[in-house]
Amino acid sequence: MFWLIQCENLTVPLSDDEQRILREIEDQLSADEKFASAVSSSGLYRHSAKRVWWSLLGMVACLVGVVATLQIHYLVAFGAFIGMLLFALVIERQLRLIGRAGVQDLAQRMPKPRVKFPRD
Repeated sequence: MFWLIQCENLTVPLSDDEQRILREIEDQLSADEKFASAVSSSGLYRHSAKRVWWSLLGMVACLVGVVATLQIHYLVAFGAFIGMLLFALVIERQLRLIGRAGVQDLAQRMPKPRVKFPRD
């Protein structure tokens, strides 16, 4: 077992041909605007952010459903409550997928509030 050697920090320089191929690939990828927008920092998290937004709307709708259906039957209200929990689960899962860096990136891209509140 002593003959196994781990070389994690071993780097091998690219040959001239490999560097040329890498530059060509980079040029082709940067020329494709659709691909560039899809892998940009905002594009990576856009799908998850939309799912969080729609799940928040679903939670509000289920909350309204719980309040409205409590007058009708408690089992219908319980079904709306379960729906609310499922939407909360989707939100939690999507926020975990986005991660801390993604949340910070999305927060930077959000429009700033136009109203300035006076500070005491």
